[in-house]
Amino acid sequence: MTRADALTEKLALSMLARDGIAAIWQLHEAAADAYRNGYHRAADAVLQIAEAAEQAWLRAEGTRVLSI
Repeated sequence: MTRADALTEKLALSMLARDGIAAIWQLHEAAADAYRNGYHRAADAVLQIAEAAEQAWLRAEGTRVLSI
C-alpha cells in the first residue's frame, strides 16, 4: 500500500466514523459535482475516497454478519 493509498483509506475511515454510510453517498455526489464542473482530477480523488469507504464498509458488514 502506498502512502497515498494509506492516506485515502484513513480519510475514508474517518468520514465513515463521523457520518456512517451516508459518507459514501455524499462522496459520490461530490465527485459527480466536481466532474460536472470540470475538476476531473479532483473528481477522481474524491471517487477513490468513496471507493475506499465503500470497501471498508463492506469489510465491516461482513465481519458483523459472520459474528452473529
